[in-house]
Amino acid sequence: MQQIGVLVVDDSPFFRRMLIDGLSADPAISVVATASDPFEARDNIIKYNPSVMTLDLELPRMNGVEFLQKLMPQYPLPVIVISSFKDAREAVLRAGAVDFIQKPQNMDGIKLAEFVHKELVAKVKLASTVKVGNYKHRRILSAQKTALASAHSNKVIAIGASTGGTEAIFNVIKGFMPDVPGIVIVQHMPPGFTRMYAERLNNQCHVAVKEAKTGDRVLPGQVLLAPGDAHMRLVSMNDGYQVECKPGEKVSGHCPSVDVLFESVAKAAGANAIGVILTGMGGDGAHGLLKMRQAGAETIGEAESTCVVYGMPKVAYDIGAVKYQVPLDNVCSKVYQLLKK
Repeated sequence: MQQIGVLVVDDSPFFRRMLIDGLSADPAISVVATASDPFEARDNIIKYNPSVMTLDLELPRMNGVEFLQKLMPQYPLPVIVISSFKDAREAVLRAGAVDFIQKPQNMDGIKLAEFVHKELVAKVKLASTVKVGNYKHRRILSAQKTALASAHSNKVIAIGASTGGTEAIFNVIKGFMPDVPGIVIVQHMPPGFTRMYAERLNNQCHVAVKEAKTGDRVLPGQVLLAPGDAHMRLVSMNDGYQVECKPGEKVSGHCPSVDVLFESVAKAAGANAIGVILTGMGGDGAHGLLKMRQAGAETIGEAESTCVVYGMPKVAYDIGAVKYQVPLDNVCSKVYQLLKK
């Protein structure tokens, strides 16, 4: 298996060494180069073509945010910012970083090593799967979404999945065009990973995809993915819908819960919704999908033949929540067929 090549950018020799030693200890990762300032980093990106870059913000000659803003349109690659400035999170994500980690403070060598092994290694591996080659295209999509036709502004598509769901959701979403109604999704996934997964979908699909936050409008051509540590609910407005994301106790064994989302969609959208339940272990989403169907929504369940785990769709089918049971490859076309009705 090909190793993940990492470029480490930090002006502290001590912290660089900690990152090099910690990341290199994992057989799947190779630190291909280091840099102490953005100019050296730029040269090493061109020379070594790393899969992922870790980036400090306090750098000589140019700060990390400015470097990201200049870098991403020309040499887009997955960047994980590691900084002591916790308030810089929004700025670095807007500039194109795929993740932000607050740099540990007042930690000895042992605790720093644990930070690298337990947190950073996992995030580097996930970041390596994010394709940021469509960085410019992503900005264009974001600017265009407000100008999309409003033919489906009163419609909403709700999708829930668990085990095997990341690829199943991608299989469905990649078939949607920017004229599709707004989509809300719950995929069982840990905090932090949902945003990088949203980035991956955003880079590879025709629709715009983002991790949701409270107040986000549900717009045609856009997908909102529930954050990994909060329940997401659909809320009706005078001219459409928005979402509310709040931490809470687990429902049906999960937070975020598909049941919580589907129940809110049943209440807010009623017959103007389409519910889709995909592969997953357990029964989360089944009762919420039933409420959607009882409220007049069209409901789809993934067929057993294509499920990684025929759990959630089976429970939903057994209680009468699923109106149409179709293989995964047919889910997108079925949604479009129902929209035409």
